Amino acid sequence: MQEGFSNRLSSKALTYWQWYGFLTFLPFWLFPIAYFFSSKYFFFPIWPIYVFIVVFLMLTLLKTFIIPKIIWNRWRYKVSEHDINIQYGLWIVKHTIIPMVKVQHVNTKQGPLMKGFGLASVSISTAASIHEIPALEEDVAAALRNRISILARVVDEDV
Repeated sequence: MQEGFSNRLSSKALTYWQWYGFLTFLPFWLFPIAYFFSSKYFFFPIWPIYVFIVVFLMLTLLKTFIIPKIIWNRWRYKVSEHDINIQYGLWIVKHTIIPMVKVQHVNTKQGPLMKGFGLASVSISTAASIHEIPALEEDVAAALRNRISILARVVDEDV
């Protein structure tokens, strides 16, 4: 399923997704902490705190280390003069082909965490939807955005 895809995401994407997964799951740890302190005052049973800790620890490890690795390994893309091929997925691998004639505009975006890692995402807009190639190095994202923009213009002029 990976034949023909010449480009992968930056290796920094894996670290970025690990940090993103950890930081987004961090607020959920407030629940077991709040339960622990409230059990001291309201005499709740203490055993649920151990269940919470085990479950939350497993979910945090899954969201921080395992899922980002799988997603990073499956992400591939290829840009040719006629189309853009994107392959991605966690449990189900999806393969999307975007014809250049359908591309309306291309954007790059970068949040504060991405900026800290020197990454940016490229969004490709068509009439039907928006497709994203996430977590590319900033210079690669800018070059890809410019290349797709030029190729989409050339195809538009040919029609």
